[in-house]
Amino acid sequence: MIRCEWTSGYSEQYIRYHDEEWGLPVHDDRKHFEFLILEGAQAGLSWATILKRREGYRKAFSNFDPEIVAQYDEKKISELLDFEGIIRNKLKVRSAVTNAQIFLELQKEFGSFDRYVWRFVGGQPINNKWKKMSEVPATSIESDALSKDLKKRGFKFIGSTIVYAYMQACGLVNDHTEGCFRFSEIIDLQHMIANS
Repeated sequence: MIRCEWTSGYSEQYIRYHDEEWGLPVHDDRKHFEFLILEGAQAGLSWATILKRREGYRKAFSNFDPEIVAQYDEKKISELLDFEGIIRNKLKVRSAVTNAQIFLELQKEFGSFDRYVWRFVGGQPINNKWKKMSEVPATSIESDALSKDLKKRGFKFIGSTIVYAYMQACGLVNDHTEGCFRFSEIIDLQHMIANS
């Protein structure tokens, strides 16, 4: 079975993430929020480092419920900075709370975060056709635009590279290489989701 090169040499959990999640279109707001927190936490680190702590993040951030996270106070933030299940970076932890508050504002403004975010790709996933991983960019015009808009609204840890990784994870972009078995599977799943 041929997979994207970036899975080579990694754990079973990492490969499962590639095979079952990465690039699958997300339309659930809580899942969007989860990936925004995780991708922000990844800044300066590897995805493998964050994926290993995913359960810790679920526990620390109330199963990624933005309504609860938005109400975290200084006491809760201090508790999180003592919790070994996550990356204990003060700026990243605080940004998750701030971002939750803005996330809720976007839900109110657009009806859902999902409706807001998919506008940046015209409502349809972008299916790139890369032959090898070295062709895959770190940013795009769409990630630049989304990053700029989120920053303007007050989001933190949301540069274009982080946003592009989020877009890949949530299936706004299909960056599986053409030879990877998931490339065509994702396209088939896109059609099923669109027609459901």
